[in-house]
Amino acid sequence: MGCAGMIARMNIKNLHAGAHACLMIQAPDDKVRHTRELALQWREGQLAWGTDEPLVEPIPEPGLPEQLKLVMPRELPRRKPSTPEGRAILIHALTHIEFNAINLAWDAVYRFRDMPQAYYDDWVRVADEEAYHFTLLNEHLNELGYGYGDYPGHNGLWEMAKKTAHDCLTRMALVPRCLEARGLDVNPGIRAKLVDNGDEAVGEILDIILRDEIGHVSIGNRWFQYLCEKRGLDPETKYRELIEHYMKGELRGPFYMEARRQAGFSEDELRYLEGIG
Repeated sequence: MGCAGMIARMNIKNLHAGAHACLMIQAPDDKVRHTRELALQWREGQLAWGTDEPLVEPIPEPGLPEQLKLVMPRELPRRKPSTPEGRAILIHALTHIEFNAINLAWDAVYRFRDMPQAYYDDWVRVADEEAYHFTLLNEHLNELGYGYGDYPGHNGLWEMAKKTAHDCLTRMALVPRCLEARGLDVNPGIRAKLVDNGDEAVGEILDIILRDEIGHVSIGNRWFQYLCEKRGLDPETKYRELIEHYMKGELRGPFYMEARRQAGFSEDELRYLEGIG
């Protein structure tokens, strides 16, 4: 709540300062509201941007709800979609991913300052859409009698954000093109489990998320390709190097090949992923 009040008091006119403020908000409703307001301000040309202000700082932890407990993945409760609570636990996990995705999008805006304006257009759009996804899932969770923070979550997405904070190319390769692309892979299976167990409404939400996330991974692909070209690197070789360094042994199939094709993965990259997965 304090960070939300801070945005209003500071009368922020700089995109990077606004991104940092949204990133650090803890209360979900406030983070969503200010994300959508800041995105609108950016689209209307009301915000300055560039390399001058504010200085980039490390962020050990982004804003998360106070009631949310972070645990290791192996400590998460079991997600059995055959029971009402099991379905709620699974939907809570998806809601947590989307909340983290808001933070990741704003960090991509805040942290990397020497990119073209189109880069910020893209990542502000991603933050706005992730806020929409979070709202859809959180409202559905509320309809089931639960709320975000009722169950623990893990911090794997933000851990990768910290590992890639030094370099935009590495971030684009490993967050949108690796971790978020896993969302494309698992979406159909999760959707089927929930719908088959009676939750048709969340199936419609997951269809919206899949459609938009193909676009988000495509954005990561576009800027990864841009940075590789700018640095004189072969994208497929660099991608394999980064996967081997950061994700060795952690990528497992099956992969949703058609969704990945739509998002811009090459056939050679897909064959590589099949080989290691």
